[in-house]
Amino acid sequence: MDIPWVHLVWESYYSDESLPSNQRKGSFWWRDNLKLLDSFKGLARVNVCDGASCLFWEDLWGDHVPKLHFPELFSFAKDTGISLKTAKDATGPTALLHLPISQIALQQLNELAQLLVNLPNSDEPDCRTYIWGTAFYSASKAYVHLIGHRNLHPAFRWMWKLACQNKHKVFFFVSTTRQIKY
Repeated sequence: MDIPWVHLVWESYYSDESLPSNQRKGSFWWRDNLKLLDSFKGLARVNVCDGASCLFWEDLWGDHVPKLHFPELFSFAKDTGISLKTAKDATGPTALLHLPISQIALQQLNELAQLLVNLPNSDEPDCRTYIWGTAFYSASKAYVHLIGHRNLHPAFRWMWKLACQNKHKVFFFVSTTRQIKY
């Protein structure tokens, strides 16, 4: 996005045109933020335009993360930190992969090549949307996605509607959870 703090982060940490990856560099604050990068990438889908700010192997573009969807092909990758733009501009598989590759990796390469052909060509910068369909972050939606939804025993709903004091309610909750088996 074209806002000052985004420019500050890119100029401070990624001025050499490298993209954020699992490499932990920078201040202690920034390294702590990078620990959450994989979780964030599972929530944010890249809407590919020019492909310059999208990691080819590690970002969610299209409907999947290529590193996870094509594991055999990924094992032959020469550079795991390249951008999608670099991969699209590559002269052939020899620029991206260690050859020869296995039969399964060849099938995955054909699938991936088809995905690359179907990508739009644009000079606009990439943008990210969250998997719930908007460009705006929601902590509650992220929580539901990361934690998931579990069916609870009906006793838990009943327990929290009790009109007793909180200290009794918590004691009742702890003693009940030890007895209920899922």
